Amino acid sequence: MKAIWNNTILAQSDKTIVVEGNHYFPPESINKELFHSSETKTRCGWKGEASYYSVTANGKTNEDCAWYYPQPRPAANQIKGYVAFWNGVKVTE
Repeated sequence: MKAIWNNTILAQSDKTIVVEGNHYFPPESINKELFHSSETKTRCGWKGEASYYSVTANGKTNEDCAWYYPQPRPAANQIKGYVAFWNGVKVTE
């Protein structure tokens, strides 16, 4: 799977985990130099608190387009640190 935005591959892996229709990419599969931490946090009732990244690629920034669970609840422990995308990021094979 690949996560692509603004003609740039943000992440690529054949070991994503699908939860609620979202592909979560292993942390080592993201192109780290494109990512910067955001102050945004959200809460999921069963997964816990999500943290966000913004991405800058080809001179443009996509705010809060990636999220991850640094300390998920036990039911979601398999996605700890894995990164999922939205807000215009295309996830494809």
